[in-house]
Amino acid sequence: MKIDIPEFALVLLVGASGTGKSSFAARHFRPTEVISSDAMRGWVCDDESDQAATPDAFAMLHALARTRLRNRRLTVIDATNVQPAARKSLVALAREAHALVVAIVFDLPEAVAVARNAGRADRAINAGVVSRQMRDLHRGLRGMRSEGIRYTHVLHTAAEVDAVTLTRTRLWTDRREDRGPFDIIGDVHGCADELQDLLQKLGYTITWQDKAVQVTPPAGRRAVFVGDLVDRGPNTPDVLRIVRAMVEAGHALAVVGNHDDKLKRYLSGKAVKRTHGLAETIEQLEAEPPAFVASLRPWLDGLISHYVLDEGRLVVAHAGIREDMQGRASGAVRAFCMYGETTGEIDSFGLPVRYDWAADYRGQAKVVYGHTPVMEAQWHNGTLCIDTGCCFGGRLTALRYPEMELVAVQARETYAEPLRPLGGPATPEAQPPATMPDVADVLGRQAVKTHDLGTIVIAPDNAAAALEVMSRFAVDPRWLIHLPPTMSPPETSAMEGWLERPEEALAYYRKNGVGSVMVEEKHMGSRALVVLARNPDVAARRFGVSDGARGIVVTRTGRRLFDDPAIEAAVLHQMDAAMTTAGLWDDLATDWVLWDVEAMPWNMKAAGLVHAQFAPVGAAAIASLSAAEQALAAARARGVAVDDLQATTAVRLEDAFRYRDAYNRYVTPFEGLASVRIAPFHLLASEGHVHADRDHAWHMQRAHRLAEAGGPLVMATRHRLVDLNDPEQCAAAIAWWEDLTEAGGEGMVVKPLDFLARGRRGLIQPAIKCRGRDYLRIIYGPDYDRPEHLVRLKKRNLGQKRSMAIREFALGLEALRRFVAHAPLSQVHQCVFGVQAMESEPVDSRL
Repeated sequence: MKIDIPEFALVLLVGASGTGKSSFAARHFRPTEVISSDAMRGWVCDDESDQAATPDAFAMLHALARTRLRNRRLTVIDATNVQPAARKSLVALAREAHALVVAIVFDLPEAVAVARNAGRADRAINAGVVSRQMRDLHRGLRGMRSEGIRYTHVLHTAAEVDAVTLTRTRLWTDRREDRGPFDIIGDVHGCADELQDLLQKLGYTITWQDKAVQVTPPAGRRAVFVGDLVDRGPNTPDVLRIVRAMVEAGHALAVVGNHDDKLKRYLSGKAVKRTHGLAETIEQLEAEPPAFVASLRPWLDGLISHYVLDEGRLVVAHAGIREDMQGRASGAVRAFCMYGETTGEIDSFGLPVRYDWAADYRGQAKVVYGHTPVMEAQWHNGTLCIDTGCCFGGRLTALRYPEMELVAVQARETYAEPLRPLGGPATPEAQPPATMPDVADVLGRQAVKTHDLGTIVIAPDNAAAALEVMSRFAVDPRWLIHLPPTMSPPETSAMEGWLERPEEALAYYRKNGVGSVMVEEKHMGSRALVVLARNPDVAARRFGVSDGARGIVVTRTGRRLFDDPAIEAAVLHQMDAAMTTAGLWDDLATDWVLWDVEAMPWNMKAAGLVHAQFAPVGAAAIASLSAAEQALAAARARGVAVDDLQATTAVRLEDAFRYRDAYNRYVTPFEGLASVRIAPFHLLASEGHVHADRDHAWHMQRAHRLAEAGGPLVMATRHRLVDLNDPEQCAAAIAWWEDLTEAGGEGMVVKPLDFLARGRRGLIQPAIKCRGRDYLRIIYGPDYDRPEHLVRLKKRNLGQKRSMAIREFALGLEALRRFVAHAPLSQVHQCVFGVQAMESEPVDSRL
C-alpha cells in the first residue's frame, strides 16, 4: 500500500495497543518527528506504563506538538487516538498552526493486538482494554472526515502494515524551487485588452486563432496572476482564455481571488448574489460555447490560495497573507488569501473595514497581492498591493521580480464605478499605516543574518543599551536606514617615536591579497549621513515621513547633526541643487539618495567637548608647567642641580603648547550656514541599489561631481589610488600623509579599492584610519609620545576594535540591503540598532 502524506502535517497514528503503531513510526519517520504518549509518561515519571501520569504526559505532548507545528515541522502523534475527544484537541492544534491532519488507522484484528500485548515483557495490557479500544475505534471511524481530518488511511492486516510505502508530497502552495524571474500581474477583472497591452509591454507575444490563444513569454520569464481575473470588465471570457492557456502551457501561475471563487460557485449551481460584476460576467459567458463554460468550473476550482516562491523569498496571494500562514494549508488560510481580514465594522460606503495586516507584517518573504484597489502601488513593510483599479479606469500593473520594477498600462476606459472612489476622501482604514518600530524587534538577544558576514549575534545587554540611546536621542527612526561603522587604526608602528603610520595599513591590505587601495584625506569633522529625497512626496512614500521634510542629516549615532532646522533645510536644498546640476538624479535613476559624508567645522558639534575637556587640560598643563619652569630656573640660578628636571619640564611644556595648538586648529567660529562644509565620500544607496558593488574610485568620482556643482557647501576630498605592488606609489602615499599631518591635517583613511574586500579568512577591514602625531596628542594627551608612554601605548589591543568595525560594517550594509529590497522596517531597524548596540561593547574609545 502506498500512502502519500503532505510534507507538513499532523499525522495521527490511530489504533488499539499492540497494533504496531510505534514500530510503524520508527520505520517511517525520524525519531524527532514522533511524539509518543508512552515516552511522555517516561519523561514525567520514569515509567511509561504509569497511567496516573497520563494528564501530565499529554500536557507535555500537546506542548511539543504545538511548538513543532508552529515551526512548520511534520509531527507524528503516537498514541491510541481511538476516541474522538482525544483527537479533537490534536486537530485543534493543527488548525491553530494551519496544518493538514492525516490519520493512519491500524484496524487490525483484535486477536492480533491481544496476542502481541501478551508477549510484551515491559507492560501488561489486558484483553478488556484492547477490546474497549477497538470498540471506540470502530464507533468513530466513519466520522473522522467531519472531525477535520483531511486524509484517512486504514490498514486492516499486519501484512498491509508491513507493505506500506510512505512518500511525502509538497503542499501545492510550495514552489520554493521556482526562482523566476516573474512578472506578477494585478487584478485583471475582465479587462482583456489591457491584459494584452500589459503582456506585450512586458515582452510576451500573443497569437489568436479564432477563440484559441497562444502566449509566448520572454525567455526564462513566467507570469503570476494575483487573482480576480473575472467580473466588472467587458471581456472576462478572453481573460480566462489567456490566463488559462498560459497556466496550462507552464508559462504562468495563478492564485484564486474572491471573484474567481464566486464564479466557480455559480458554475457549480450554488446560490450566489449576482453583484459586484458577476451579472455582467454571466451575461458574457452566455454568449460562449457551452463546452467552454463547462470547462471553467474545474479549472477555477484548481486555483490555490497562494504560492511560496524563490526559496521562500516571495509569496503571492490575492488579498495578502500573514507570515504564520505562508506555506500552510487550511480553510482559514484560503479565506484570508481571498478576502483578507476585516474588523467587523462597515465604513461610510457600506463596505467592510479591512484590518491592515501589512502594518504588522514582520516576515522575511516579500508579499505581493491585490484585492483592494489603490491609486499607486507602493511597498510597505515588505508587502506590495498591485491592484491599481484597471476596471475602475485606473491602471493594470505588474511587478517584475526580482528586478522590483513596476510596469503598468492605462485602462482604455472606465468599465465600472467603485463604491469607494479611487483617490477620493480617505477613510480611516485607508490611511497609510504608521511605520514605527516595535520594541520586540530590537530588544533581547538578536541573531541577525547578513549577506556579507553570516549571522551576527547582539547580546541582550548591548541591545538594551542601544535602545536606551536610540529612544532618548535618535531622530525619527523612519529616517534611520543605516548607521556607519566605526573605523580601526592600523597595527602599532614599528618605527621609534611613532604610534601610528600608514606603512602598517598598507602592509595589512597587501597581506590580505588586496592589489590596490584608495587613500583619502581624513577631514577633521563629524561623520554624518545625508538622507535626501527629491521632494516631500518621495519622503512620505519611501520613508513614511509625512511632515513635509525632504530628508535629514544625522550623526553616526543617529542624532540630528544640526540643531537649527533652518540650517538643515538649507543644506538639503543645496545638496539637491548640486545633485540636479551634476546630473546625478538622472544618472542614478532615483528619487532619493544616501550620502556618507564628513561635516565641518568640527567645533559645530565638538565645542562643548573642547571647552569641557581639552581646553581645561591644556590650560592647566601650560599654567602648571610654566610655573614649574620658572621655579626651576630660579633654583638653578641659586646653584641647585636641576638641569635634568628643567630640561624635562621644558619638553613637557612644549608638548602642552603643541596639545593646545592641535585642537585650536579646528576651533573656528561657527557662523551658521556660511560656515558649514560637507565632504561626501560614499554614495551608499539609491532606489533599487546598494552601491557596495562599486569600487571606491566610482564613489569618489560621484562625490567630486557633487562637489563641483555644490558651490562652497560641498567639498571635494583629496585622494589617490595606490598600487600596493609599486614601492614608489606606496612611498609617495606615505610622504603625502606626512605632508598632510605636518600641515595640521588629521591624517588619512586607507581603503581597499573594492568596497567589499575579502581575504583568506573572509571579510577584511573596510577602512583603516591613520592619524597624525599631533592629532593623536589630542586623543592620548600632551606627552603621549614620550618614550616611557609609547612603550605602554604600543601594547594596545586592536582585536576587539577590528572585530567590531567589520561587524558594524556588515550590519550597516545589511540594513541598506533590506531597505532597498523593501523589507519590513522592523528588519532594517534590527540591523541599525545592532550597529548602535556594538558601540556599547567595552572597547578603548581612543582607538
